[in-house]
Amino acid sequence: MTFEQCCQPRGIERMYIAPGKPDQNAFIERCNRTYRNDGLDAYLFESIGQVQRLTNGWLTVYNNERPHESLGCVPPLMFMSRQTSGASSYPLST
Repeated sequence: MTFEQCCQPRGIERMYIAPGKPDQNAFIERCNRTYRNDGLDAYLFESIGQVQRLTNGWLTVYNNERPHESLGCVPPLMFMSRQTSGASSYPLST
């Protein structure tokens, strides 16, 4: 089954970012910029395997350790667990 075949019966409309309009999806553009700056632009690679290893490590740090200002200065996985536990997403001011 293709992705399109999965979407159609469920009434899911696929939407595309217009050419030359990356601001239509600012979240992924921010992530892409951070990945380029932190990873791809910092190294010279000799193989795809090296890129994959760097990317896997970067994703682990980005999602588990790196605080995100837009999420109340916590990593995404901590933010998500707060959402499911019912706890406040943002630290209380003292």
